[in-house]
Amino acid sequence: MQYRPTAPELLTALADLLETTLLPALPPELRHEARVGAHLARMLERELTLEAPPDPPEVTDDEALWAALVPIVRADLAIAKPGYDAWERE
Repeated sequence: MQYRPTAPELLTALADLLETTLLPALPPELRHEARVGAHLARMLERELTLEAPPDPPEVTDDEALWAALVPIVRADLAIAKPGYDAWERE
């Protein structure tokens, strides 16, 4: 049984607290650390709520390797930099 709030909900609340309450009240020399902390909390929240990337299949040529790596990299980007996971190969 999972009690509320969940870990992702707690991380979201932490990020919101850092960004909306503490950041404006902090002296300028500490604001960067608060932004980094909020960003880390949001990354962890996304990591806990998004599906894990599939295990890469065994591949031997470049096209197959590319096809195997794209879903893994997209999943990592969805956690670290949402929005950057929508790129296409040129």
